[in-house]
Amino acid sequence: MKFIETDIPDVKIIEPTVFGDERGFFMETFRLSLFNEQCGERTFVQDNHSKSTQGILRGLHYQTENTQGKLVRVVSGEVFDVAVDMRKDSPTFGKWVGVYLSEKNKRQLWVPEGFAHGFYVTSESAEFVYKCTDSYNPNAEVSVKWDDPTIGIKWPLVDCQLPNLSAKDEDGLSFEAAPKF
Repeated sequence: MKFIETDIPDVKIIEPTVFGDERGFFMETFRLSLFNEQCGERTFVQDNHSKSTQGILRGLHYQTENTQGKLVRVVSGEVFDVAVDMRKDSPTFGKWVGVYLSEKNKRQLWVPEGFAHGFYVTSESAEFVYKCTDSYNPNAEVSVKWDDPTIGIKWPLVDCQLPNLSAKDEDGLSFEAAPKF
């Protein structure tokens, strides 16, 4: 397994070693000791799995309580995955990292606590799985506007069409108004 630095040092791309032949493939997707060595000690308490169709954008989400670190990957299809640093004392505060995750590249992204997270489905559909370091707390969830100009994320919108958003994400807060860590 290879851990790849991003423009935000705490956010890591994890690339597995894949062993394959005409029968299929095998890969190790997680090893606690190696993860803790490369990303800092964490305990994962919840696994999630979602399926979305092309053009759906989920995010940018985080929790002000029960703050979650997320280890994310795609098992079917492709997404553009984004992490935004919401830690006001960080040298990368307000910066974002975007990475394509797909069933083909088999990459994962580590999004630590203190980051807003979201993804946009670029393929016909995508199944997205992730491990969380704390439980979901809907009463502490924050949604930041996907297109906030202060952040300036360059989403790879299919055919330049606006994304399909949930009501919660339609009503997302501006970066300026969103609570910070």
